[in-house]
Amino acid sequence: MRLWLLHLAVIAILIVAPALLSPYHATNLARIMVLAVFAMGYNLAFGYTGLLSLGHALFFAAGMYAAGLPAQIWGISAGPALILGLLGGGAMAAAVGLLALRTAGVSFMIVTLMFAQAGYLAILYFGATTGGDEGFTLPATARTLAGFNLSTDTPRYLTALALYSAGLLGSLALVRLPFGRTMVAMRENEERSRMLGYNPFTVKLVALAVSGLYAGTAGAAYAVLFGYAGASFATIQYSILPMLYVLLGGAGTTLGPLLGALLMFALIEVASGLTSAYLFFVGAALVALVLFAPKGILGTIRERWARWLP
Repeated sequence: MRLWLLHLAVIAILIVAPALLSPYHATNLARIMVLAVFAMGYNLAFGYTGLLSLGHALFFAAGMYAAGLPAQIWGISAGPALILGLLGGGAMAAAVGLLALRTAGVSFMIVTLMFAQAGYLAILYFGATTGGDEGFTLPATARTLAGFNLSTDTPRYLTALALYSAGLLGSLALVRLPFGRTMVAMRENEERSRMLGYNPFTVKLVALAVSGLYAGTAGAAYAVLFGYAGASFATIQYSILPMLYVLLGGAGTTLGPLLGALLMFALIEVASGLTSAYLFFVGAALVALVLFAPKGILGTIRERWARWLP
């Protein structure tokens, strides 16, 4: 019960946050929640299943373009666009997993990176349709959900909050199910799990596909809520960002992705206001993290004081 109360309390704080923040910071918090959904997907693959991937930018971009292109071409609204983005990210992750999961460890990381880079180059190659590096803005019809204009502050924030809340409670339920325990078993000892009768390929493929659903939903939400889709979201940076969020917040913790995304966003925001070399501060923070809290903030708290954290 206290697990659910903790997560519901976090959602309650996010509900009242806009009343305490300026519109600028509320918009940034909406962006952080969308990126936290992306990081939640990465966390299911890496934090819970042990799949170190550098290909999640491909799943994020797949969801973004699965939502953005039909919106631009056929003028569909935000609801169908988000559903198409979810399906696009999940389908792309499943397709990549069928091939990439024949490898493991560093080889898996390299193969997923190659797939992501191929996706980025494909977006550039079909620039006449995708917009290439310049991208494209979504029409007003694609930014309307149930009659609400998502380009305005309150509907945009509430939509981001609804997506994050659904993703958070869904991930909490998943990791507490028997399948979630199986994912952790694969991370801890794949060979012993195989001896117990589990098929590692199947478990990892399902985990990667679910991870892709989260990433695709985040990509579609980013396009719909902020009105833009472009090739820059398919670069290696967007494979590294969710990894950083998860490592900072705590891999294998349900609330770690939000905490990591929030702290990293705040760090970059403050550091970029002080110097153009803001990545120095990001690097210093990560070095400190590795030295003093290698399991991330919530991972360290769970290890030392609160073992009940999921």
